Amino acid sequence: MSDSEPTPGSLPKGAKPDLRPKLRDLPHKPGVYLMRDRFNRIIYVGKARDLKRRVSQYFTPSRKMTADLKTRALLEAIWDLEWHTVASEPEALLLEGRLIKDYRPRYNVSFRDDKRFLLVKVDPREDWPRFRLTRLRNEDGSRYFGPFAHSGALRQTLAFLRKKFGVLTFGRGNPTERELRSSTYQVPQKLSDLSAEQYKERVELAAGFMEGRSKELLAELEGEMHKAAAALEFEKAAELRNMLQDLRKTTAPVKKFTRLSLPGTVQPVDDMTGLQEALGLHRPPRHMECFDISNISSTHIVASMVCFRDGVPDRQSYRKFRITTTKGQNDFASMAEVVRRRYARVLREGASSARVKEEAEAGDGYVVDYSETQEPQEDAARRSGTRLPDLIIVDGGKGQLSSARGELQRLGLSGVPIIGLAKEFEEIHRPDQSQPLALPKTSGALRLLQRIRDEAHRFANGYHQLLLKRRVSESVLDDCPGVSRLRKQQLLKQFGSVARLRKATLEEIAAVPGVGVRLAQQVVDFLSKSR
Repeated sequence: MSDSEPTPGSLPKGAKPDLRPKLRDLPHKPGVYLMRDRFNRIIYVGKARDLKRRVSQYFTPSRKMTADLKTRALLEAIWDLEWHTVASEPEALLLEGRLIKDYRPRYNVSFRDDKRFLLVKVDPREDWPRFRLTRLRNEDGSRYFGPFAHSGALRQTLAFLRKKFGVLTFGRGNPTERELRSSTYQVPQKLSDLSAEQYKERVELAAGFMEGRSKELLAELEGEMHKAAAALEFEKAAELRNMLQDLRKTTAPVKKFTRLSLPGTVQPVDDMTGLQEALGLHRPPRHMECFDISNISSTHIVASMVCFRDGVPDRQSYRKFRITTTKGQNDFASMAEVVRRRYARVLREGASSARVKEEAEAGDGYVVDYSETQEPQEDAARRSGTRLPDLIIVDGGKGQLSSARGELQRLGLSGVPIIGLAKEFEEIHRPDQSQPLALPKTSGALRLLQRIRDEAHRFANGYHQLLLKRRVSESVLDDCPGVSRLRKQQLLKQFGSVARLRKATLEEIAAVPGVGVRLAQQVVDFLSKSR
C-alpha cells in the first residue's frame, strides 16, 4: 500500500489526523503494520494474522481506559499508520522482526520478545561434525543453514538427516559408544566402521541437502510413497507422506524481507544518490560527518561526531568532545568549538602523515577532490591526502549552521559542503539560502540524514549520561574531611575513579603529591564508611 504523506504544517498544531478512513481500508489478511508519530517517524511495528481485526483494536473507545501506561503513551503518539500484507502468518513474523531490527522503533523496545529464528549449524573443523540448532549466526567458521520458521518440521528434518545420511545431530564432541553401535546411523555402515574422514563425506552430502540440492531426494521419497501405497502398505506410505511434507516445509525458500521491498526503505546507494541530487553536490556523499551538542545540564556540555561511510555507520570513526572554551549553555558557540577542534586536528594530522598521503595516492580512502576554486588550506589538504568528508551535517537550524560554517571558513575549508538539519519539521538549511529545503517524508535522502542525525544524538546523550554518572560517583569525596577541591582532582587524576581509589593502599594514596600519610588515612577511613 502507498499513502500520500502529510506535509509539515498541513494540520493545526496539536490536531491529530482522522485515521478512520484508513481503518476502514484495512484488509482481513496477514501482514505487518507500522505506526508513525507527528514527525513521521516509525514508533511501533506489529504483526497480525488479520490486519483489520488487530489494528482496529487499538482505536476502540475502551482501549485507552484499559491499556497500561506504555500502551496509552503509544496511542497518544500515533499520527499515521501503514500496513503491508504477506502470504502467511510465518511471513508476517519474519517481516516484523526484520523491520524492528532496521527501524528500532521506540515502543518496540518494551513490547517485543526479540525472537530469533532457528538456524542449523555444523562446524566442519570438528573431527565428527554435528548438525545442531542455534539462533545466532557467528563468524566462527561454521556453516549455517536457514533461517527456518517451522521449528517442528525442522526437528523432523534433522531426524531424517540421521536416518538418510547417517550424520550426528545435537550434542557435542565425538560419537558416544551408544551412537557408534546405533542402527540409526547405519547408512549402510555403522559409525563404528567409519573413519572421521569417511564420516565427513556423509556430512557434505547432508549439507548439500540442507542447501537446497534436494530435488532428487524428494522425488525418490515420493516414488517410494507411491510404491508403498500401491502395495497397500498404507502405514509406510503415510510415514513417507509426513516426511515429505516436513522436508518440503524445511527446504522451501524462505521469503527474505529487506527494507528494499518496502516504501521509504533503506537503500544506501540510492539514498546517497538522492541526497547528491537534492543538495546539488558534485558526487554522492560517501563520507559524511554529523555533529550534535548535548547540554541537558550546565554541569557537562558535550558533543558528538558520528561518521557514515557508504550510507552506513563507521563506528570506529566516531568522536566525542567535552566543551571546554564555551561558558554556559550556548549551542551556537559549542557547535563552533567542536567543529573548529575537529577539523583543525584533521588538518594537522593530514599535513604530518606521509602514510595517509601514500594511501591517497594509491586510491585508498575518501580523498578530497574539489574544484580549482578551493581555498589554499583545502587545496593543501587535498594534496596531503587528508580525509575530509563529502558532507558535514550539524544538528540544528540557521544558527548552528552559521557557527559551524564560520569555523570552516577560518580553517580554509569553505569548499566542504555543510548543511543543518532542524528537527522540528526536518528542514534542511543550506549556506546562502534563505529558505530551508523540505524533502518528502518518504525520501530516502531525508531518511539517510535522519539516521545519521539520530545516531549523533544517541552518541552524544550516551556520553553525557556517562559523565553525569561519573560525577555522581566522584562527588562522594566532597564530604571527605580534609580533601579540598585541588586534592580531589589530584586523587582522581592519579587513580582515575573513586572505585580504584577504594582499592588503593594507604601507602599508594599517601604517595600522591600534597596528600601525605595523615590525609591518606582520613581518606581510607572515610571511603570504608561510605560504602
